[in-house]
Amino acid sequence: MTKTIQLPLTAESVKQLQAGDVVLLTGRLLTARDAAHKRLISELEAGLQLPIDLKDETIFYVGPAPAKAGRPIGPAGPTTSGRMDPFTLPLLKLGVRGLIGKGYRSDRVKLALIEHQAVYFGAVGGAAALLARQITSAEVVAYADLGTEAIRRLEVEDFPVLVVNDCHGGDAYSAGREEFQKDS
Repeated sequence: MTKTIQLPLTAESVKQLQAGDVVLLTGRLLTARDAAHKRLISELEAGLQLPIDLKDETIFYVGPAPAKAGRPIGPAGPTTSGRMDPFTLPLLKLGVRGLIGKGYRSDRVKLALIEHQAVYFGAVGGAAALLARQITSAEVVAYADLGTEAIRRLEVEDFPVLVVNDCHGGDAYSAGREEFQKDS
């Protein structure tokens, strides 16, 4: 069964999610990739105020392609999440509730998701043009100089994701491997 979740996420909505749930997200989220993450952490470490409030935000690890005429955004596929692991804990401490990408997360990140009542969603890699159809608007909100890696505010409607790591310690990737090994 597919769950529909309104963004921004709340502690209550995150607690209701279980690893393996298929979810359609509707509402606002942020984009950020490697360069934006590095800058956010550098500014935090320097004691500067961040250009955006991260409380209850969901961050989609994407550097979208340029938009075609009449579209708010170009193809927008997830990037490998593990590259953001060194930057994730400080952002979770600031209140980030959701992360969207592809691939595995470190044990430290999975434990931090439990501690901070947050969730990691997987989006389908290789389906960037299809995912972009679920994005109704896009606006650069920070670090415009980073081009495609600038932080954007997206409005999404029925954006399809899978709960990979929930706030209860569930891990859809591990569960899937275990299930496959039983059947072998």
